[in-house]
Amino acid sequence: MKVGIVGSGLVGSTCAYAMVMKGVGTEIVLIDKNRNRAQAEAYDISHAVPFANRIRVTSGEYQNLKGSRVVIVGAGVGQKPGETRLELLKRNEDVFREVIPSILEHAPDALLLIVTNPVDVMTHFAWRFAEQHGVPPSKIMGSGTTLDTARFRSLLGIHFGVDPHHVHGYVIGEHGDSEVLTWSLLSVGALPLEEFCRVRCDVDKEIKETIEYRVKKAAYKIIEGKGATYYGIGGAVSHIVDVILNDYRAILTVSAKTPEIEGVTDVTISLPRLVGGEGILDTFPPPLDADEHNELRKSALVVKSAIDELDEAKAS
Repeated sequence: MKVGIVGSGLVGSTCAYAMVMKGVGTEIVLIDKNRNRAQAEAYDISHAVPFANRIRVTSGEYQNLKGSRVVIVGAGVGQKPGETRLELLKRNEDVFREVIPSILEHAPDALLLIVTNPVDVMTHFAWRFAEQHGVPPSKIMGSGTTLDTARFRSLLGIHFGVDPHHVHGYVIGEHGDSEVLTWSLLSVGALPLEEFCRVRCDVDKEIKETIEYRVKKAAYKIIEGKGATYYGIGGAVSHIVDVILNDYRAILTVSAKTPEIEGVTDVTISLPRLVGGEGILDTFPPPLDADEHNELRKSALVVKSAIDELDEAKAS
């Protein structure tokens, strides 16, 4: 089971390392515009194989993606000093205009997993370019709020003193400041939040605000301290790829093209989606409360406005 990674920077290489540590797949090939970087990362990660799982790790060119079941796309450019968000989006769209067709030329049956930020908008662009090659939307997904959902559950698990695997709740919408923490759907074990709190531990307004802040602002804090985030997203991407390769049919908050949500059409955001070997098998718009419905609409409009703004700029 072969996995390709296009973009071998901190995020792409950490995804590869996480897959080696977890034993996801049998072969990983790293591709990067900087060939020396891809080669060095593959060489370094391969030295961890004897201490982890037997996975072949190499570097190469686009033609070496042939036979990949999944291709992780982390290619993109960083924001320059004084550059606007729109200018950055335009440059990253140009990157994808070259990268996506190059991937599909050599791995036409691969599922594409987008991790380049802003991930929702970049996943939308990936879908547009992939559609021209006959790829269905179900085979294009972004990492979305998978990591945010894990942060949410982890923080709640710590607060409750419960294994976070038994905390069930989702973060949906944009992967960014407008994302929505679905408190109304939260359950611990078999108990809705309110019932669990009567038995075990309360969650008041202050605790909710603290958890929301820590989920939404986690990346800012990490970037402030060390310049970039990569371990968390590496773990999240490794998990998504594992689900796809082994057809686990897990419900994940990945980002994908959504025909309509909360009255917003043709937008790409994260919702609970059934993911398996063929990609996105189904989507489950959650039964939110009134406030959360409103927040989700606002979040979808944030992504939609970025897409529309770029389209308008190109048309003018």
